Amino acid sequence: MDAFQGILKFFLNQKTVIGYSFMALLTVGSERLFSLVAFKCPCSKENVAYGLVFLVAPAWVLLILGFFLNSRSWRLFTGCCVNPRKIFPKGHSCRFFHVLGQITLSSLVAPMMWLSVALLNGTFYECAMSGTKSSKLLGLICKDKPRECWDELHKVSCGKTSLTAADSEELKLSLQAQSQILGWCLICSASFFSLLATCYARCRSKVSYLQLSFWKTYAQKEKEQLENTFLEYANKLSERNLKCFFENKRPDVFPMPSFAAWEAASELHSFHQSRQHYSTLHRVVEDGLELSPEDDETTMVLVGTAHSV
Repeated sequence: MDAFQGILKFFLNQKTVIGYSFMALLTVGSERLFSLVAFKCPCSKENVAYGLVFLVAPAWVLLILGFFLNSRSWRLFTGCCVNPRKIFPKGHSCRFFHVLGQITLSSLVAPMMWLSVALLNGTFYECAMSGTKSSKLLGLICKDKPRECWDELHKVSCGKTSLTAADSEELKLSLQAQSQILGWCLICSASFFSLLATCYARCRSKVSYLQLSFWKTYAQKEKEQLENTFLEYANKLSERNLKCFFENKRPDVFPMPSFAAWEAASELHSFHQSRQHYSTLHRVVEDGLELSPEDDETTMVLVGTAHSV
């Protein structure tokens, strides 16, 4: 039993790594499925548009899904048209762009994975580049090749050119090599940028490593318990309303947060060094509905967490 609990604890502690690993495997599988089932290079002058659509469109969809599935996006934008001060609070107008940048970076993980896998495979890039009309690109691709290369490059992906089999295969390998080089450049650049962003956030942290670890743990536990409490109170309230409806009687008073409390608890969290509040809900419970001064507040970045409570 202890061994099982140890294994379970290990997987729970590594859930971020496991989640990214699962996302990577899903991306690889999806790319292979697209390549084998849906992708058919037309081998015409439309190669560029066709190849780029398969390369970029799924990445764009994944980016939109990343924004859509990120709870911080809705916490940031909910009610902003009615009250713009929610996203541009007095004295902290830049906080909106700071949080939006965090959400964007988080949402870029899946699109970057797709682009990297697609470029490493080379199928989409090969089709797109074979249809180029740029004389400079054609000169680079068809260097030291027969004249037919300039006129029939778009047919290389299908093997229908008048070029020799050796020249045709060499062109395909050259295009795939270019694609893989771009893929590795993208992976290296993204990894280096992620390292820089993480180092910068940690260097700018106003709290110690242990307190930051405690903050992450508290935020995760509060989120889990908040979801359970929502479910519990929703069940109680719905049960009371249904019972009163069918028994035709007035309901008893049901304790619920006020509208102002819901609004205050839904705000994005800012950390104040003199008051150790680890979430917006923590601040509301400790201070009531009176908002703490914003002049000395510093928005903190919880590196390594997908969502903050």
